[in-house]
Amino acid sequence: MNEGSPQALTAGQARRLNEAFSLLQQGKADDALSIALNMTKQVRRSPDAWHLLALGHKAKGNSPDALEAFQQALALAPANPHILGNYANLLKSLGRIDEALPFYRRAVQASPAFVQGWINLGLAELDTRRTAEAQAAFERAVALEPRSSSAWHGLGNAKRASGDLQGAENAFCKAVELAPDRGPAWVNLGVVVRLLGRPAEALPLLERARKSGFTGPELLDAESAARIDLGEIEEALAVIRRLTKTAPWYAPGHEMLAHLLWEYGDLFPAEEDPLAAFRQAANEQPGNGPVQLAFLRFLVDAKRAEEALERVRILRGTDSSPALAIFEANVLDTLGQAQASAPIYEQLYEQGMREASFLNAYTRHLLRTGRWDAAAARAEEAARLDRNNQEAWGYLGTTWRLLDDPREYWLNDYDRAISLVEVEPPNRFASQDEFKAALTATLDRLHKARREPVNQSLRGGSQTQGRLFGRPDPVIADAQLGITRAVERHIATLPDDPGHPFFGRKGRSINFVGSWSVKLWSSGCHVNHFHPQCWMSSAYYVSPPPSVAGNAAAQARWIQFGQPPEELNLELEPRRIIQPKAGHVALFPSYMWHGTVPFEDAEPRLTVAFDMLPVP
Repeated sequence: MNEGSPQALTAGQARRLNEAFSLLQQGKADDALSIALNMTKQVRRSPDAWHLLALGHKAKGNSPDALEAFQQALALAPANPHILGNYANLLKSLGRIDEALPFYRRAVQASPAFVQGWINLGLAELDTRRTAEAQAAFERAVALEPRSSSAWHGLGNAKRASGDLQGAENAFCKAVELAPDRGPAWVNLGVVVRLLGRPAEALPLLERARKSGFTGPELLDAESAARIDLGEIEEALAVIRRLTKTAPWYAPGHEMLAHLLWEYGDLFPAEEDPLAAFRQAANEQPGNGPVQLAFLRFLVDAKRAEEALERVRILRGTDSSPALAIFEANVLDTLGQAQASAPIYEQLYEQGMREASFLNAYTRHLLRTGRWDAAAARAEEAARLDRNNQEAWGYLGTTWRLLDDPREYWLNDYDRAISLVEVEPPNRFASQDEFKAALTATLDRLHKARREPVNQSLRGGSQTQGRLFGRPDPVIADAQLGITRAVERHIATLPDDPGHPFFGRKGRSINFVGSWSVKLWSSGCHVNHFHPQCWMSSAYYVSPPPSVAGNAAAQARWIQFGQPPEELNLELEPRRIIQPKAGHVALFPSYMWHGTVPFEDAEPRLTVAFDMLPVP
């Protein structure tokens, strides 16, 4: 390393250095690198010369030399925001984002007015799912430079990740206002508008992205999703097929095609195996990690765990990534081979794997194998790591129940945390029955799928596509308004407990982060599950069939809480059962196990469900 204070450049050397930076910007990395090498020999203690050398090596793909040059530059100028930021960019490009984050933070600490530094920090925070920190960084960038389209675009992505879709729409609108040719911002605006329940409005926004010259696969991805939401299934299929043909490396395209064929396949003249094209793509791209993992997940969801195990073992022969190791352990557990999965979980944990998703999988394995104390320890670790991780709290409540730990009742509080609240019908309807008839007719038109989604809790039914609330339909808008008021009344009754993962997060109102309708047919049910991405969840009963809405003799078919899924082999009974009532909404913490058992009836069970995040 260089020792001593930084060395100043002569006027001629400074001009030469600026010429080199200009050459680098023009893509003439060889010429810039040649100048940088000479400069670092002439002026050994110039941080700018070492910075130029680092950027030259990076441009040529010489990562080890670039890292060494950056370290020399930082030894001479440890608070230079541009050197810190560019060093962080290199670390991020090498997949070392956890190492990059402290340097991004140091860059903006050294120069609080460094707009690009705040943007880069926000992007890095987003990549590591620190959405609150990302939003704060982008808000700082926007405050410093209100006309930065990049800053507004980043803020939109952060707000979307946090569930604030309306805030995301506003930010993306500002981004495209400031830079009308910013294709990715038009795509993201279209995606958010669709997620807000306005797929018809999304299509012209996506067309603006196309006219700007944007050709990324995200464009066709977003268009196909919007067309599915609009019920244009054949058009959506054509768009997805074009996507998988033009971007075969793009995993979400293959996932969407498989999901569409799974749910709607029998609508088409020649019924197609939903897994066939996906399997072919995986076979043709053995080195494409995202495609391989996406296909493995779909196989498990489609109850093809044996094939998934065979494939993941082949992949692990040439790929030592932890993601594949975790996947193999999870599949082994699914197949009841806990003895084979145990060494994999143990080894990964001993090697320092501490991501919440892994800890949750390890907890699930320990529950299956009866190691309840160890399961509680891993679940507590996951909850400490990610305070709002619903899966961790769901498993933790189960372990406390198994250990007769009274904290189970503190966490789940089956009396106060679960409520059945009446939703008042809109004033323009004479009665609850009249509103029920109108809402039923509206929802029936949206239920076009012939099969349940492959990766959801329902069995023997259909689920509407996209976001239900926000659609330009007056009956749905009436339902949303009535439900919002009912939820706010319920929130006002919740106790104050700042340390509680549910009660401690309550606010004055809620944002809907997902909303859909489910129609269960006779023999249909919801397997016991929780909702991982939110705070409070629900089931609004539009028209429960007679066999469900009957007297206490029918309670086996009511909604039940506190019973873990069958695959954990715990044989625990529900802690509370609630009778569905038309025009009422069941509200409960998202981490709480809930489900139904199959019913027999000529009439379907029609519900609206939605997930919520608190609004302060």
